[in-house]
Amino acid sequence: MQRNMLFLRSFMILVLSCIAIKINLCFPNILSSLKTLPIDGHFNFEQLHHAAKDFGNRYSFLPLAVLHPNSVSDIATTVKHIWQMGPGSDLTVAARGHGHSLQGQSQAHGGIVINMKSLQGLKMQFHIGNLPYVDVSGGELWINILREGLKHGLAPKSWTDYLHLTVGGTLSNAGISGQAFRHGPQISNVHQLEVVTGKGEVVTCSEKQNSDLFHGVLGGLGQFGIITRARISLEPAPEMVKWIRVLYTDFATFTRDQEELTSGESTFDYVEGFVIINRTGLLNNWRLSFNPQDPVQASKFKSDGRTLFCLELAKYFNRDETAVVNREIHSSLSQLNHIPSTLFVSEVPYIEFLDRVHISEIKLRSKGLWEVPHPWLNLLVPRSKIQTFAQQVFGNILTDTSNGPILIYPVNKSKWDNRTSVVTPDEDVFYLVAFLSSAVPSSTGNDGLDHILIQNKRILEFCEIARLGVKQYLPHYSTQGEWKAHFGSRWEVFVRRKSSYDPLAILAPGQRIFQKAVPYSQ
Repeated sequence: MQRNMLFLRSFMILVLSCIAIKINLCFPNILSSLKTLPIDGHFNFEQLHHAAKDFGNRYSFLPLAVLHPNSVSDIATTVKHIWQMGPGSDLTVAARGHGHSLQGQSQAHGGIVINMKSLQGLKMQFHIGNLPYVDVSGGELWINILREGLKHGLAPKSWTDYLHLTVGGTLSNAGISGQAFRHGPQISNVHQLEVVTGKGEVVTCSEKQNSDLFHGVLGGLGQFGIITRARISLEPAPEMVKWIRVLYTDFATFTRDQEELTSGESTFDYVEGFVIINRTGLLNNWRLSFNPQDPVQASKFKSDGRTLFCLELAKYFNRDETAVVNREIHSSLSQLNHIPSTLFVSEVPYIEFLDRVHISEIKLRSKGLWEVPHPWLNLLVPRSKIQTFAQQVFGNILTDTSNGPILIYPVNKSKWDNRTSVVTPDEDVFYLVAFLSSAVPSSTGNDGLDHILIQNKRILEFCEIARLGVKQYLPHYSTQGEWKAHFGSRWEVFVRRKSSYDPLAILAPGQRIFQKAVPYSQ
């Protein structure tokens, strides 16, 4: 027995030594092969920690190298090189824009991270006419597109709430905000893409050209290609925004008004909402940016200890339309069933409204409260189940909203293209419910990471047990079985596209959907 154990131990040491030798032999070869690639940009092999973190601040995986591309050709050359190394290589590639992912999706453990912001230098090209559009780099920030577009009196139609994100990043997910009820998500407003596939091929695709790749990449979580250029639809940009907030105590009334505003031809251009649980002095905080229509009554309103629902609206206009717009807004608001004394209004420039979250970011950064763990949970909830969801989650699981905002608003499925890779509930109207929590590092209380993660788990478990038909937005799962359940009947199409465009599973390893060099089946 002792002799067998000794033999087994010696054998294991020999195996591990062989593995170590193989790694040590391969590692310099990989590095030297990358150093000799004919690229315009450069690799960084030392300062890698920035590429091993993201906005979620929960995962950190060091890459082998970071590519700073000067051209699309640099990306294609690098990916093709890894493709040609075959399944025996462990190298993977992750495209990293602004690093706003939550679960390490833009990281590549022991692989190559591509700094997509290096491509921002590619010039934006605006095309002005009856159907205006702009050609932009996949590494361009939406805020820069807005700033440049306004010089031409134009702007994209659909946004996210935070504009300091890259085009490639949001188009790989969907890109949702309060304009989605009218224009659909950002992926519904793209005419054309340039993509580098997992084979290192540079492909131009659109609805009519290479359409399978075009639709697969939109909302495809980076699995089928790296978006290096996009053609974005534009519209005339307004000058100003009437920004309005009103409160409700009854959830059914709140959602009924939201759905009415997002059906048909709404007066408003933006409709969102958020949940407020046990927040003291809420309206006093709003007075910094908003004017109460009835200051006396608003001062008597108490929010502490209550669950409230805020409807947030925006109407875009030019200065010469002010009188007409005011009448339209007054007429529309008179048909709502909010608490009259809680009507708050602000008037701001268009760019200030769209970039409103960045203003909050600056304040949080100054207090050291931005680079903390963000255990966010984003869900798409079918309209028929939203009351059941709210009753359990806002009534029992959550006791306050002090850890961050909870957004909630309806979107219309008719504005989404079911040929893309995004998975949504099987109903014509569904709600985005976003739990945008921030955790206090080292805290063991209700504002600590563990507490928030347990809350998230309870919400997901309830959705599963109650069979609400909820789908995760910005999805994250641990096993391929969970991913298969997420995609449901669309899993076979997703796998077929992976097999066609990234058969070695080189791209976006941080999504943890496919594992390189491990066969995957339908």
